[in-house]
Amino acid sequence: MTRLRKMMLEELQRRNYSQHTTRYYIRTVEDFARRFNLPPDRLGPRHIREYQAELFQKRKVSAGTVTNRLAALRFFYIKTLKKAWSIAETPYPKKTQRLPTILSQEEVAQLIDAAGTPFHRILLITLYATGLRCAELTHLQVSDVDSKRMVIRVQGGKWRKDRDVMLSPKLLEELRKHWHRLRRKPSDWLFPGNRWHTADHPIDTKTVWYACDEAAKHAGLKKAVHPHTLRHCFATHLLEAGADLRTIQILLGHHDLKETSVYLHLSERHLKATASPLDSLQLKNQPQEE
Repeated sequence: MTRLRKMMLEELQRRNYSQHTTRYYIRTVEDFARRFNLPPDRLGPRHIREYQAELFQKRKVSAGTVTNRLAALRFFYIKTLKKAWSIAETPYPKKTQRLPTILSQEEVAQLIDAAGTPFHRILLITLYATGLRCAELTHLQVSDVDSKRMVIRVQGGKWRKDRDVMLSPKLLEELRKHWHRLRRKPSDWLFPGNRWHTADHPIDTKTVWYACDEAAKHAGLKKAVHPHTLRHCFATHLLEAGADLRTIQILLGHHDLKETSVYLHLSERHLKATASPLDSLQLKNQPQEE
C-alpha cells in the first residue's frame, strides 16, 4: 500500500465512510493517477479539468458518475493533501433528471419466476418485498429479521441511519425456506458468501446484480433491469396501492421527501386520476374527408 493510499484510507475511515464509498473513492484517485501516469499529489486543477472532459467526451459516463468522481478527487485534495479546491475551476456538471424504469407487478413476477437458482430467487423477492438498496440487502444479518414484530431492521443504511421495514408474511415464509436450504446455518449473515453460501462474510453486491441481470434475460424483459429497479417498483406499487409519500419516504430511508416525490410521476393511479384538458373541450364534429 502506497503512502498516499494509506493516508486517504485513514481519512475515510476516521470519518466512518461506508466500505462501498471508501473503495469507490480510492479507485477513482487510482484511475485519475493512471490517466496521467503520475502520482496524484503531482496533479493539479488542469489535470482535473482534462480528466472531467475525458469522462464525458471519451468514456461517455453520466453526469451523476462525473459528480461522484469529482467528489472523490475533492476529498483527496482537501482531506488527504490538505490543499485548496476551487469549485469555480472544477464545477459539478448539471444532472439530467431521468425517470427510473418501472416494472408492472406482472413483470416483477416474471422476473422472480425466471431466477436461475433458489438463492437468486430469494434475493429478488427480498429486494422487492422490502425496497432495500443493494448494499443493504447484502449486509442483512439473521438477527435483523424480527418475526415477532414482523419487521426487518436495516442497520447502517445510507446516511448511517437505521430503519425498520415491513416483513411480509410471504417473505418470511420464503426466508424460512432459504434457511432450510443452507448447508451451514449462519450465525451472522442472512445471505452468506461463496459458492455454497457457507462463508463467514456476506455476498458481494455483484452477486445481486448478476441474479437480477440473468433473471431479466430469461424472463425476456425488454426494459433495463437492475437491483435498484426493484426498489423503484416497491415504492411505486406501494403508492398505487394507496400508501402516502411520507410512509414511503420512511421505508426507503430517504433523507428528503423530494427524493420520494419522483414516484408521483411514475404511479399509474395518480396519472390516470388526472384527466387531460382535451377531455373537457367541446369540439365540433370532425370535418368530412375531401
